[in-house]
Amino acid sequence: MANLDSHVASVLDAAHSDDEDALIASLEDSPALDAFREQRIQQLHSEFTRAKSQKNQGFGHYTEIKEEKALMDLTTEVKYAVVHFAKDDFARCGVMDDHLETLAPKHFDTRFLKMNVENAPFLVTKLKIQVLPCILAFVDGKSVDRIVGFEGLGYTQDTFTTKDLEARLLASGVVQRAKATENAGVRFGVKVEKREESDDDDWD
Repeated sequence: MANLDSHVASVLDAAHSDDEDALIASLEDSPALDAFREQRIQQLHSEFTRAKSQKNQGFGHYTEIKEEKALMDLTTEVKYAVVHFAKDDFARCGVMDDHLETLAPKHFDTRFLKMNVENAPFLVTKLKIQVLPCILAFVDGKSVDRIVGFEGLGYTQDTFTTKDLEARLLASGVVQRAKATENAGVRFGVKVEKREESDDDDWD
């Protein structure tokens, strides 16, 4: 994964197909095709096969987990996991959902998970989650980053791009390559009435 050929990576990242032959054809159409042709085709094949296997295990989807133990098991079983602690009736959590749903299919090495805080009283206390949305990034079962609200995402007036979120996850090491191209310039925002400004996210 770390030594993925740049041409193979670009074909995989641009792909909207589950057809491996079409991907190999795209690779063969590359003007940069050279002595590494066979190596690149083999690498594309193994990455494609791995991606399919990962998808069958729930990777590539933004999944809501209902039980605390299942969430704890998942974050320790997989190498990379992004967990959104949320409440469905919080507008900002809905904004974060939109971004995570966009990122999940692009990063098949990372599990993108959602947990409703009402189903996770033990974890909420243990992890000291007080403001929503709260994103925790896990690598090898250890928390490596925490995004509280939209803090640190470069937003202005409650807006930020999917690419902003991806850059933060990339910096924490929980996703491996920048892939947010579509909708990269689209900003999802939420309007908050003045009276809710101070307590919309604070739920404890």
